[in-house]
Amino acid sequence: MNVWVVAALVVSGCAAPHGEPDCLGVPELRTPPGRVVTMDGGAAAILTRLGVGDRIVGTAAPTFFEDFEGPERARLDAIPVLDDGPGNAEKIIEARPDLVVGISALSFGGFDGTPTVERLAQAGAQSLVACDAVESGPVHDLRATMTFIRRAAEVFRIPDRGEQLIAELTRDIRAVTPPERPVPVLALSSPPSPGEPLYTVGSRSMANGVISLAGGQNIADDGAGQFADISIEQAVWRDPKVIVVISGIGHTSVPELLRAIRANRALATTTAVRRDRFVVVSQGATLSPSVLGGRAVATIAAVLRAAS
Repeated sequence: MNVWVVAALVVSGCAAPHGEPDCLGVPELRTPPGRVVTMDGGAAAILTRLGVGDRIVGTAAPTFFEDFEGPERARLDAIPVLDDGPGNAEKIIEARPDLVVGISALSFGGFDGTPTVERLAQAGAQSLVACDAVESGPVHDLRATMTFIRRAAEVFRIPDRGEQLIAELTRDIRAVTPPERPVPVLALSSPPSPGEPLYTVGSRSMANGVISLAGGQNIADDGAGQFADISIEQAVWRDPKVIVVISGIGHTSVPELLRAIRANRALATTTAVRRDRFVVVSQGATLSPSVLGGRAVATIAAVLRAAS
């Protein structure tokens, strides 16, 4: 299974097979939740920004915390880690949550050992999950992030805080100065494999929204899904001026990935490689709802402006 397929499983939030939550549903709780478990560090960071981090009694998948620093990182690190992986059902239930929150529907029974919505309900816990996208066509913004924040704030009966956080993230994005014209971009998270297509982000991925807001033109945006493949020949012909390296997927380090891209004879002919125009962003800030979406937009835009 290639890493982009794995990524699709990790961040897909709107699939709704039996036993998984409806990403557009809002749990009905008589009172605001007092004991919350997050299935990933991304969800924990959003709740912390909403001012309800003190209600988080544990989290799984804390690797997203690596994107934070300073006092905010300290607050996140103080959250008890129930599972370094995707979330063991027994450990989640032992924490006695009344609400379980995640950015992926696959965290609710989709991964081995994770709890289903039904099992959580039997244990007295409701479930809240983010959608990976909220529209049927190409994604050109971070609307899915804003939608999740608004829904989470509704559950906690703090709509004003939700709108305040949305306003802050919106200001961050509006403060970004994109290049005057869209710059062709290729996004990669794994080394190119000989004879294999490049697996990248499609038009309906949140990463496509981040790239668009930064002033980029995803060279694979004719792929109608969250993820797409494009042949090396097509990539060279479309000539990306910048390569966005998405870190945190698979076991390849960023230096190893950069070396592999530069060593590929075909990609070495692209403007991005010839002029050494790479920008590294984390999967947590680009592939799923995140309070760091605006920072990812700004980081990419700075390189795009230099390339324009």
